[in-house]
Amino acid sequence: MSIDHLLAPDARLEKVASGFTWVEGPAWIPSRGMLRFSDIPGNQVLEYSETAGTTAEISTDAEYTNGRTLGRDGAVIECSHGRRAVQIDRAASEPDAPYAPEILVDRFGDARLNSPNDVVEKSDRTIWFTDPSYGIKRPDEGHAGEEEYGDRYVFRFDPADGSLRPVVIDVEAPNGLAFSPDESILYVGDSSLSPADRDHPNPARPRGHSIHAYDVVEGRHAKNGRPLVEVSPGLPDGFRVDAEGNLWSSSLSGIQVFTPGGEKLGEIPVPEKVGNCCFGGADGRTLYICASTSIYRIRTRGQDAAAARRRQ
Repeated sequence: MSIDHLLAPDARLEKVASGFTWVEGPAWIPSRGMLRFSDIPGNQVLEYSETAGTTAEISTDAEYTNGRTLGRDGAVIECSHGRRAVQIDRAASEPDAPYAPEILVDRFGDARLNSPNDVVEKSDRTIWFTDPSYGIKRPDEGHAGEEEYGDRYVFRFDPADGSLRPVVIDVEAPNGLAFSPDESILYVGDSSLSPADRDHPNPARPRGHSIHAYDVVEGRHAKNGRPLVEVSPGLPDGFRVDAEGNLWSSSLSGIQVFTPGGEKLGEIPVPEKVGNCCFGGADGRTLYICASTSIYRIRTRGQDAAAARRRQ
């Protein structure tokens, strides 16, 4: 098997925006034909218009936002390192609406969250997010702080009753995450190969770079965790799952693509280190890639699994 059957016949990598510091958190807003993303060290939120081919700044005081996803109602749900919160921009799909995120959750009991990093919405409207400590340990990604609950978890937040519960506690630095198309499996990337505290890493802590798979039991519990693939060179930061269940992962060298069983199909080389990606475009088959200082795109035959669920 190879990656060829997943790419459009005329696929070529194209740089569409550049001049940033470290781009992250891509989310496609289909009603407006916009790619929303962040420059984390620049503390900006930006949008790229596919129709106009232009990029506009929508926030210059973004509190170091990172991963984001489109909710079922068209809102954008995103992670804020600076606010140590998961927040929502309810009017993101409306033309000309101001960027106005509000906090959904920022505490686990009495403790503040670390620095939520990436987020997905399940079809039952619960919000699952990772909470490593990059935003409180790296001065260019947030504000200095302490791990108040003493670790780094993946959480499940239920907006219906406000409950917040850990679902994964055994990944050292949980980063990107995604569900399989039928939501029976939760994938979680471990980026601990690059520890949050670069100057004083704890030698007793693991240093991994794998994507882990968990069985989702009763729709709310993550069980039977196991490493699925080791991403190399580099590590898995953000990634997406397509409607066929394939994983499209960031790495140091480009986008690496794996089957649901963990077989590597191939790689899309990218000339800068990749942090994240998402499917977008008018037909949902364009892969947008956040890579260090630039945004790239390439045409594929794939479509995002979460987008397919929203259409059901």
